[in-house]
Amino acid sequence: MGDPKYPRKKWRKPKRPLNYDLKMEELKTLGTFGLRTKRELWKAHTELSRVRNQARSLLALRQEIREKEEPILLKALSRVGLVKRESTLDDVLNLQVTDLLSRRLQTIVRKKLNFKTPFQARQAVVHGHIMIGDRVVDVPSYIVKIEEESKIRLVPGSSFNELLSETKEQQDVEDSAEQS
Repeated sequence: MGDPKYPRKKWRKPKRPLNYDLKMEELKTLGTFGLRTKRELWKAHTELSRVRNQARSLLALRQEIREKEEPILLKALSRVGLVKRESTLDDVLNLQVTDLLSRRLQTIVRKKLNFKTPFQARQAVVHGHIMIGDRVVDVPSYIVKIEEESKIRLVPGSSFNELLSETKEQQDVEDSAEQS
């Protein structure tokens, strides 16, 4: 079972962390998705490699065993929204880290509630302004399931309600000025 005081790491560092191209790509991804540290990105890479490893091991199995095991993986990934229901293992192998990062609560809140930046959406999540159904979720890395996506909303009485309504009014004024 192990000592509960020392939990196991959930991420692996890149083999060559000082590679310039890799560093620039990581920084771009950090800014795009509003990640706090590179460790969050490495966790996503590790999770994606685990899923792709499962798909590769399924491809190596015999056909009759594979027919039983494959729908379980595909159903779990489609529930999260990484692949579609009718997808194949090739689609799982073609997944990118951006697909996984786009299913985070922080990213979906930014798109759905029209926050200006991913960092503003992260702040709203961390400070407890976001609800999924009846419960407040304050973990920005929470992976949102497809059925939960429509239940995301701001907490009643949140200070972000006024901020977002002001932002929306400004956007409407700008859009009407551009159209005329």
